[in-house]
Amino acid sequence: MNPLAAIGRTFLAFLSATGRTVTFAALALFHCATPPWYPRLIVRQVLDIGYYSLPVVGLTAVFTGMVLALQSYTGFSRFQAESAVAGIVALSITRELGPVLAGLMVAGRVGAAIAAEIGTMRVTEQIDALTTLSTNPFRYLVAPRMIAATLTLPVLVLVADVIGVMGGYAVSIHKLGFSPTVYLASTFDILKTMDVVSGLVKATVFGFLVALMGCYHGYHSRLGAQGVGQATTYAVVSGSILILTFNYIVTEIFFPE
Repeated sequence: MNPLAAIGRTFLAFLSATGRTVTFAALALFHCATPPWYPRLIVRQVLDIGYYSLPVVGLTAVFTGMVLALQSYTGFSRFQAESAVAGIVALSITRELGPVLAGLMVAGRVGAAIAAEIGTMRVTEQIDALTTLSTNPFRYLVAPRMIAATLTLPVLVLVADVIGVMGGYAVSIHKLGFSPTVYLASTFDILKTMDVVSGLVKATVFGFLVALMGCYHGYHSRLGAQGVGQATTYAVVSGSILILTFNYIVTEIFFPE
């Protein structure tokens, strides 16, 4: 019975962690949707999460578009279908690679920072001090970060879409010999509004998940510096896994067939 007991303990621990996370998410959503808000803190988090993430997201997008153009051309040239490169680059960037890669980059940069900051405040009892001063930690710490991440990640993804498509355009024109006019016409013919909208919806969900995991693991960190390090690791790993999981769910909703 020992193996079964271990499996049962693991399953019960998973259910307990899921319940705590859902409860935390519900409380965070409630405090995000109801006043009072802290506009100065929200603006600060918008800068930290959005503006300072532009370089890493932009570099990721441009090189992804360039590599995608090269690989697509290599594959399609075997079937004399080189003209499909423009459409494949545009659809892949806007539907999948732009939101997912931007979300993963932000999870690595912002999710870890949020978990480390809130975790440090937890182990140094600053959160308890906020409660003593009649300041709700959810309104002061969690809500601004979740609002900022949910609002800024779609903007980052929109910028990443443009940069990624232009990266594929640059490689296709200057290295693969495509005509600029034909390439752009093919891109605009294939790309539809729903392709961009689905990517932006994914980005909104991913921003919420990244901030949620960072705040959750930081808020519940324990054991001093070691606990803060574990919270940072858990925030990045769980955020990345949830991004990939919800990427499939949102894709299934928008494109069921």
